[in-house]
Amino acid sequence: MYISLLPDDGLLLKHLKENFDKTKEFIFSLPEEKLTYRYAKDKWNIKEILVHIIDDERIYAYRALCFARNDKTELPGFEQDDYATFSNANNRSIENILNEYESVRNATITLFESFDKTALLREGVANKNKVTVRALGYHLAGHELHHINIIKEKYLN
Repeated sequence: MYISLLPDDGLLLKHLKENFDKTKEFIFSLPEEKLTYRYAKDKWNIKEILVHIIDDERIYAYRALCFARNDKTELPGFEQDDYATFSNANNRSIENILNEYESVRNATITLFESFDKTALLREGVANKNKVTVRALGYHLAGHELHHINIIKEKYLN
């Protein structure tokens, strides 16, 4: 789903860098009151979405590291709603959240820069699904786009 939001052009690192720059600029353009707005009672607000993207990126980068290093351990899924509930996102400034986001993204880019072509094609099983290291990276870039698209469609109208 998320991977299809990106061209299959082999430019993963470019997408990760450019997506973050665009996301940061977009989020800083929003009025403060929009950051905690929910379009429905059971939906996350923008701060929670951003921390969710960060959490997801940490988990998927760990999966990529494991599989790139040829670790055959099957990795579990995670309960994203629990992560969001306990994220403390609403007690943090947007600057603090985006600083963390940038640190995590830079670490992800550095990690993926270290993978050669062979490592990118290695596979593993996470959340009962077989996946390549390369696909995990594209998931990260596409997942970010997915949530930014939702913010634009549902939170700003």
